[in-house]
Amino acid sequence: MNWGIGEAQQKFSELINAAIDEPQLVYNQEQLVVAVIKAEMFQEFLAWRKQQEKLSVADAFAELRQLCAEEDYIFEIP
Repeated sequence: MNWGIGEAQQKFSELINAAIDEPQLVYNQEQLVVAVIKAEMFQEFLAWRKQQEKLSVADAFAELRQLCAEEDYIFEIP
């Protein structure tokens, strides 16, 4: 369901209860400003976002080089 900000404020309990079944979209002057979703869906989103942020191999080696430089460690490659 779509809500205006004023209506969402006045009927906050209804908004929260409705979000359990499906995401609730809140608009300010025809512009979407927030989506209210159940906590489980938000946790799934956070897990997905963390999965997307995994380092590439190049990033991992750059981090390793930085750590070696900070610890004054020489990494010899045979």
